[in-house]
Amino acid sequence: MEGSLQNTGIEPLGDQASGSSVSLAEGIDAVRGFVRRQYVIILFTLACTIALAFVYIYTTPPQYTAHAMLLIDMPKVKVVQQQEFMLNDLPLDAAQVDTQVEVLKSEGIALSVIKAMKLTEDPEFVGRRRGFVGTILDIILEPFLSEAPASRDTASEDQLTQRALSRFLVRRNVRRVAHTYILDVEFTWSSASRAATIANALADAYITDQLQSKYQATRRASAWLQDRVLELREQAIAADRAVLEFKEKKNIIGMGGGDGRLLAEQQVIDVNSQLSQARASTAEAKARLERIQEVIKQGVPDAAVTDQLRNDIITRLRTQYLDFERRYNILVSHYGQTHLAAVSLKTQMEQLRGSMNDELSRLAESFKSDYEIAKTREGSLERSLANLVSGAQLTNRERLGLGELESRAKVYHSIHDSFLQRYMEATQQQSIPITEARVITLASPPALASNLNLIKILAFGGSLGLFLGFGGAALREAVDRVFRTSRQVETILKTNCLAAVPALKNPDVMMKAAMSNHTALDDQGAKAIKRVDPELARIFRQVVHEPLSSFAEAFRAVKVAVDISATIKENKVIGITSSVPNEGKSTAACNFAQLIANAGSKVILVDGDLRNPTLSHKLTPDADVGILQILSNKADLQDAICIDEMSRLHFLPAIIESRLAHSSDILGSEAFKQLIERLRKIYDYVIVDFPPLAPVVDVRATTKVVDSYVFVIEWGRTRINLVQRQLATAPEVFDRLLGVVLNKANTKILERYEDYYGSYYYYKSRYYSRYGYYTH
Repeated sequence: MEGSLQNTGIEPLGDQASGSSVSLAEGIDAVRGFVRRQYVIILFTLACTIALAFVYIYTTPPQYTAHAMLLIDMPKVKVVQQQEFMLNDLPLDAAQVDTQVEVLKSEGIALSVIKAMKLTEDPEFVGRRRGFVGTILDIILEPFLSEAPASRDTASEDQLTQRALSRFLVRRNVRRVAHTYILDVEFTWSSASRAATIANALADAYITDQLQSKYQATRRASAWLQDRVLELREQAIAADRAVLEFKEKKNIIGMGGGDGRLLAEQQVIDVNSQLSQARASTAEAKARLERIQEVIKQGVPDAAVTDQLRNDIITRLRTQYLDFERRYNILVSHYGQTHLAAVSLKTQMEQLRGSMNDELSRLAESFKSDYEIAKTREGSLERSLANLVSGAQLTNRERLGLGELESRAKVYHSIHDSFLQRYMEATQQQSIPITEARVITLASPPALASNLNLIKILAFGGSLGLFLGFGGAALREAVDRVFRTSRQVETILKTNCLAAVPALKNPDVMMKAAMSNHTALDDQGAKAIKRVDPELARIFRQVVHEPLSSFAEAFRAVKVAVDISATIKENKVIGITSSVPNEGKSTAACNFAQLIANAGSKVILVDGDLRNPTLSHKLTPDADVGILQILSNKADLQDAICIDEMSRLHFLPAIIESRLAHSSDILGSEAFKQLIERLRKIYDYVIVDFPPLAPVVDVRATTKVVDSYVFVIEWGRTRINLVQRQLATAPEVFDRLLGVVLNKANTKILERYEDYYGSYYYYKSRYYSRYGYYTH
């Protein structure tokens, strides 16, 4: 039992048991319950932020934001590196555009605008800010932004410049428009025309800075290029001179034309070209000869061969042959091969075949002659080429050194020409500098203030208020570690919540009313039994005065629980206790006993709080005999019992003559047990008001004589961990615990925590219309 209570977590208000799935409807109910419980703090925070938004609107001077648009073009001129010319056509990347944004944000550009427009002489730039918010910002930010004194008359030029610079940088903003090459230059100031002028000046200052930086870079590059061109020119001339001297020395003759080719090399190239053509001709002639020899073996050439030969005679003879062959086939199919016409056509066909073979033989002889001529020419060229190659080998050995000298001279000339071209470009660019940026839209004075958009400010204030309100409400809910609902009791303490007793309204007024309007007591039996004080406070028998109130209904719920428990085991002796004092356990015990007695049952209320007998002090302040005198055999039970003749409740007070150190021993004694057993036989119910658990251990000593306990917890005040700890240290009490009563419940606030139909309808719709005990 002890371990289970100590390890039980505190469930949030309205949450389901841990581990269970939460449906959409349950989630909506949880959110609705949260808002219903904490709507006061949410609305209060929302109202405060909206009020601050209105204060800001009415105390802040208007500020106007002007926009100038700059376009960053691709680079136009690259001076030194050849690779930069290759990248000239590529688009700018994001890093380059972001770099230009940072350049625009730099202090150098801002200082140039400040000096050009003499902003250090403008009181708005170097003086105090206007408006309530501006004054607050001056007080907070001035020590961090500048060391300049408050008076601009006593400040130095550097101090004024720094103050103006700090104001300028705060009011200036530069951003890239989406993923384009366009930059939006913004400037915010109290004057619309002044803001537009400064925004345009900022864009112009950026362009001027770009031109100036390019001019300086081009001038330095031009000076360096000029020196380098002169040096390269001398090196190229020296290299050309070395080439000429080597040719004269080795008697090397060039062909001219600028290609550097020698005479012997050109002859070898020409003969080699002719040899290649001769070999091609020989191969072609040989192919024609071989082809026509194959045709002769074939007999009648086909159409493809005829077209290749391009011979009119063969073409005509083949046509006639094919015509005779067609006619021959027709005659044979009709009359047979022995027919005279068929025999005649066959003879003519043989003659045409012979004529074609004779013509092909003549062509073969012609092709053979062409092949022999081509072969002879090829052999002659091969011999000539061999002679030229042997003569050029000697010259090539000498050319190795010449090639190295010519290559060096060529490199020097190439570098000289490249640097000379760049020098000319740099000189031209120095006279006409080009920038990569241009203004595409000039800033114009804005018509509306940028800082006083009513809808945006109120929307921001409302959003901030809701955020802070819900945050504060969530924090308040998280730290609200007290009992407020029956579900909390059942989930955390693992026991029943018997009832939530409403708090009584103005108990002091009720007490005075009871003292002036109490019913006269019946004197019957006055000599035999002492009576409860007729000046009894109304709060101790509220259930009798208002039997139809929700207060009385709550105690009826406790009685029903007691009666149901009695069907299982005997449940006559009911102990009432709590965690700490002032939770209303004595009031609850008295009203519970009054309710049962008023219903006709025989009930006795015993004041078992031997440390602080509150009931005895309130109900029978003049009594001189009580439970201690009975236990010590100094008085009889009948002499100590008092009676409230309005409800017929019997009351056994506790009369303490001095402070008791061992009250737990008295409550755990055999005499007390016998007394309770005697009362059990006489009365239908024995209600015992015990001391709280936290200060003393008296309650733990009574578990042998008490059938069940009712634990009273003050609603919205008693800490959850305190109750858990007390019940965990008293497992024998918890084992006999009938349930918990939430006392002094504020029904108006309870509506926000409990289920809508289970709490709001019951307490408000049913009872509030009749009784005014609740604060709404």
